[in-house]
Amino acid sequence: MRQHHPRSRSDEGSISIFAVIITLVVVVFFGAVVDFERKLEARQDATTAAQEAARAGAGRVDLHRAYTDGEFVVDRDAAIAAARHHLQTGGYTGTVTAVSTHTIRVQVTITEPALFLPVIGISHLQAEAAATANLTTGVQGPHRP
Repeated sequence: MRQHHPRSRSDEGSISIFAVIITLVVVVFFGAVVDFERKLEARQDATTAAQEAARAGAGRVDLHRAYTDGEFVVDRDAAIAAARHHLQTGGYTGTVTAVSTHTIRVQVTITEPALFLPVIGISHLQAEAAATANLTTGVQGPHRP
């Protein structure tokens, strides 16, 4: 015959606490995965925006020199202004700087609210990206008499 051992009261509810803790850990882990994916997506968006703004700036030719001398030279000030305008119209936060006489650098920062990580104290996700554009100069047009 089997003896029946009465349960001690100290064991009651212990599986419930364990289940709650494990559930909380799993939710935080999956939440971190979701927010990490959002950060990667924000970084890709920042990279794309920086590259597009740099390209927008690199295409600015000094029209006066092109028409008078037939020389196609990028207007650095217009290139910086065009890149800044591109960022502004796209709603991006960033900076455009002249690295040298023939290079501009565009840096973009995107901040997104975290969905699940506020549980552990992280409320925002920040992604940054930068792109440079070399301002090609000195292309000669057809010779004019």
